[in-house]
Amino acid sequence: MDFRVWAPRRSRVEVVAGGPPAPLDLRELESGRRLRRILPPSGAETIELTAEGDGYFRGSSPGAGAGTRYGFRLEGEEGIYPDPASRSQPDGPHGLSEVVDPAGYSWRDEGWKGAGLAGQVIYELHVGTFTHDGTWSAAIEKLPLLAETGITLLEVMPVAEFPGRFGWGYDGVNLFAPTHLYGTPDDFRRFVDAAHGLGMGVLLDVVYNHFGPDGNYIELFSGDYKSAEHKTDWGDAINFHGDNCGPVREFFIANAGYWVDEFHLDGLRLDAVQAIFDESKDHILAALQREVRRAALGRRTIVLVENELQQAMSLRDCERGGHGIDAAWNDDFHHAARVAMTGHADYYFGDYRGTPQELISATKWGYLYQGQWNHRQQRCRGSAGIGLAAGQFVAFLQNHDQVGNTPGGKRIQYLTSPGRLRAMTALLLLGPGTPLLFQGEEFGASAAFHYFADHETEMSELVRRGRTQSMRSFRRLSEEDARDLVPDPSAPETFVESKLDWTERERHAEIVRLHADLLRLRREDEIFRRQDAERMHGAVLGREIFALRFLGDEERGDRLMVVNLGADFSWVPSAEPLLAPPFQQEWRLLWSSEAPCYLGSGSGTGEGVWNWFPGHATVVFTSQRN
Repeated sequence: MDFRVWAPRRSRVEVVAGGPPAPLDLRELESGRRLRRILPPSGAETIELTAEGDGYFRGSSPGAGAGTRYGFRLEGEEGIYPDPASRSQPDGPHGLSEVVDPAGYSWRDEGWKGAGLAGQVIYELHVGTFTHDGTWSAAIEKLPLLAETGITLLEVMPVAEFPGRFGWGYDGVNLFAPTHLYGTPDDFRRFVDAAHGLGMGVLLDVVYNHFGPDGNYIELFSGDYKSAEHKTDWGDAINFHGDNCGPVREFFIANAGYWVDEFHLDGLRLDAVQAIFDESKDHILAALQREVRRAALGRRTIVLVENELQQAMSLRDCERGGHGIDAAWNDDFHHAARVAMTGHADYYFGDYRGTPQELISATKWGYLYQGQWNHRQQRCRGSAGIGLAAGQFVAFLQNHDQVGNTPGGKRIQYLTSPGRLRAMTALLLLGPGTPLLFQGEEFGASAAFHYFADHETEMSELVRRGRTQSMRSFRRLSEEDARDLVPDPSAPETFVESKLDWTERERHAEIVRLHADLLRLRREDEIFRRQDAERMHGAVLGREIFALRFLGDEERGDRLMVVNLGADFSWVPSAEPLLAPPFQQEWRLLWSSEAPCYLGSGSGTGEGVWNWFPGHATVVFTSQRN
């Protein structure tokens, strides 16, 4: 077994391999943070590594194989420490690393061609709360239900090893090691294999903007991972363009390729790229997406980003000054839709009014803020994205952030009416963007999704206070309200309350049918399947009602979608050409969110009647010859 590590802070490095798991001892850093010191196990083999230059050390242990526990002893430090590139941490980030044979798993997805962006329906899930058991094995059992509903692409929240018994995963510290909390690395491989067997791709959410604060031993190997210039909201930024950044870039680029290569993933979702700072000629985002394509060996791949600054240039080809990223989360669609559904427009939702025009524009153009002044932020927000394909913008009504970071962690159905939610779900799933559903959304899951993180006592209190204070930003909340709506993130019950109850899928059959029917229509109707925003036009009909006209052709006709979030509406006077049927054709009802099978009250729109639209409903028409 070969070992190689970058440790430019040290002139001597040894690997200690074999022996039983070692006890832990706490040590205090000058910064006030605590690290656990792993004491060398008895009977372990110690091998001095050879310096290769540029801070790298290498050596081999003939007796070390799959399952061997090991760690590095660093000159000037007591104890031994986990491998920064460990593939497995069976006892968590404060334990020994474990040798993993990536070729030991027998894949069954030889015919899988990968996943391209067109036509995808994304499903975001958190492994720990997706099922009661919170494991890869338990998650595999639910995958057929997702495929049956019409899901095509799974987006798994971060799984890089992190401390504690539970967490969202965004404070990972061992970026190459899938957390032991959900199972073994091969269990993760089985999950991907099973998804591919059902025709679904798998993306992994990765965090390349900071390391977690607890269990991060990487600074003992090198101080160059941290940026000397930049900070993020979650800690020190990563050094992608400062002194000695080359090996740091190599580390993260290798990580991106590793997930695609060794786990057959179909791409990555890059978290909060606005906190990734790089002034290099070859931007790290461009380098990361290239490595994803290379590692896929010809399979199709997808790279998504979350970018609060809405820098649309990332979505353009590298030849046009972009980074070659496939798509980005579109918060603007969510925020406008949420205000329209709930009427609440405080904190960051105050940048929106939830008007029909906002919803038309977000559906057609993606970002609403593309460089204009944002009063709340007191700066221009976003950059020009007109001309990008609609599918490059990932739209959603719920995701982990927009449920977990808002008061009470409540699902959207508790904040709006059933009719409005059905109507907006239709807009989401039939619109030209790439839709994303959050775990359980497809069956109306009642479980909240709280913020949960199992930290040590002193950090737990800081996190709890911070979360409570952040809720005060929603100005309708008093301090007492905020306390009541923020359960203790470190309490086990907060984590347990966020788990899905899959028996609700049977009890909420009408919600499952709504999603399945809409996704079937999106998949089988050629006009909706095109995702062609250039041939989609919108018109505001009233204060809470608008129409979208999808232009087809003579053979297939047009489609008309009317979204009414207000009261019943009669189209009089009839001064809007987008509602007129094509020449020598008439509108026929194709689908209604008020159908009784969805527990609606009936569309009230029959043959030849298409100028009266029920309240809190979306109605879809197709044009046919008279």
